[in-house]
Order: sequence, then C-alpha cells, then structure tokens
Amino acid sequence: MARSLGSDTTTQGIRVQVFPRYMPEYSHPGQPQCVFSYRVVLSNEGDRWAKLLARHWIIINADGKRNDVRGPGVIGLQPELPPGYTHEYESFCPIDTEWGTMEGTYQMVREDGDTFDAVIGRFYLAKTEDPGDSDETPNPAGRTSSSATLGIKG
Repeated sequence: MARSLGSDTTTQGIRVQVFPRYMPEYSHPGQPQCVFSYRVVLSNEGDRWAKLLARHWIIINADGKRNDVRGPGVIGLQPELPPGYTHEYESFCPIDTEWGTMEGTYQMVREDGDTFDAVIGRFYLAKTEDPGDSDETPNPAGRTSSSATLGIKG
C-alpha cells in the first residue's frame, strides 16, 4: 500500500484533511514550474461553532527554500462551521522544484470571540505514478464546496 501524500489533523474539534494532486497539464518538469492542486475538507466534529478568519501556509520546495503565505480566509471566503458542518475547497500551488511540502494553520474564532489556530498537517507535493491516484473521500450530502480558478497559462 502506498503512503498517503495528504494529511488529516484535528484541533479543538476542527478536522482538516488535505488531498494533493500533481497537475501535469500545467507543469513543466525540468523547468522552474510544477503545479499541484490540493483539496481541503474542513469539518467541525466538535460541539462549538467556529469561523475561519485567516490562513498561514508554509511552503517548502525540494531545495529547502521556504515561502510563507498569509491572508484572510480561503479563496475569498471565511466559512462558518457550526457543529457537524463541512466546508470543502480546492486551490493550487506552483513550486519551482519537482516536489515540496505544505503545512500551516487556519486562524479560527468561536462565538465568544476566543481564537485558536487549527493545524494543517504537513502534506507532500509530489508527482505520483498515476495522477488520478489520490486520497479521495466520498462527498456526503450537506457539504459545501468552492474552488479557485487556475490562472496559469502553459
């Protein structure tokens, strides 16, 4: 069985699952651009409401070069997660080596104003034998989803 490239972490009831995928149609191996998409599933498995305020990504390429990316929300949204609610989105990351890693945090807030960081466990941006071979999960009813438009020209 192949080792998973994705991650699955829970912090204070907020579960963050990430499913990366290599995008050969936008990548140019041997040149400084490989593109990976990643699908994030945020689930509130706890008993308290939470809202995602901001993100902090740590992206490290194969040469050890670190890039920190911070910003409000995810792909223009600040999803609210009542207990039992799931939000899903997809985005992408170009890097200048053929593999790398991503990890980080989502800054969350509770109804009472308390904030905490939900951990995004390290996941791997790497080419796989079969680009369709990913850690797919079923899409249960009640799930919302969003996606970022890939604005990269080959």
